[in-house]
Amino acid sequence: MKVLPFKIPKSSTDTLIVQEDKEIIFYDKFHQHEEIQISIIISGEGSLIVGDTITDYKADDILIFGSNVPHVLKSAYSSEMSYMISLFFTRDSFGNLFFELPEFHKLSGFFKNSTYGMKVLSKKSKLKKQFLKIVDKEERLDRFTIFLKILKILKTAETKTISSFVSKRAYTDNEGKRMAKVFQVVMNEFNRDFSLKEISGLTNMTPNAFCRYFKQRTNKTFFQFLIEVRIENTCRLLSRELDITISEAAYQSGFKNLSNFNRKFKETKGMTPSEFRKKLYDPHFLQ
Repeated sequence: MKVLPFKIPKSSTDTLIVQEDKEIIFYDKFHQHEEIQISIIISGEGSLIVGDTITDYKADDILIFGSNVPHVLKSAYSSEMSYMISLFFTRDSFGNLFFELPEFHKLSGFFKNSTYGMKVLSKKSKLKKQFLKIVDKEERLDRFTIFLKILKILKTAETKTISSFVSKRAYTDNEGKRMAKVFQVVMNEFNRDFSLKEISGLTNMTPNAFCRYFKQRTNKTFFQFLIEVRIENTCRLLSRELDITISEAAYQSGFKNLSNFNRKFKETKGMTPSEFRKKLYDPHFLQ
């Protein structure tokens, strides 16, 4: 299967695709597809990459990816089954002018912001109820009616964009495979040392050429990317394991120097690791 572009399985008569993913891990390859994707995580957690941003996802998160936005969901190791319900559609799925109707005028911001990836912050219980309904319906008209309800809720829901930068340059299949190799090895082996020679070798490029290539497509250096992956893993450890110390979480995530870790953590998260841990148990902390 090609890494980029990724084709959503569908028949010639499908307009709205409703897909359930129930796996130990989700499809964890860097990919993009023509369809806009709206997904709810029913169970499971892990890391998410969109554009220049590495963040986490967890149960009850609702994620939106615009057309051809490269992204990857990397499931954290867990005995719990990962379960995601997704809707896929294009702006032309229901006719060229469907989303130009006055009734959809307030969705213009939704389509614009989806190009950076989005997380839904409010009305998640209402949306979850509709997602669970839509997978139980086989009649296309029933599914379409529920889809319209989901769009209506999203129209007034609070959202935040995930990324601040998504390369406008279209990925070729070879470019997608290059980036996928880099993301795959880092997401799986982030706690070990890497050299530019090793990583650039994965892409059959010189170190200098790779550095330029990576920066153009992610708006950050390779080592910035690696540090952010390690910090996200540290946050997950601190959130999940009550007895782990901050230094142990940092070491398990690949940091060898605690003072460097503390500095990079604050640069990335805007707070110290200690403040992050306190905020986990006191949502009003730092407010």
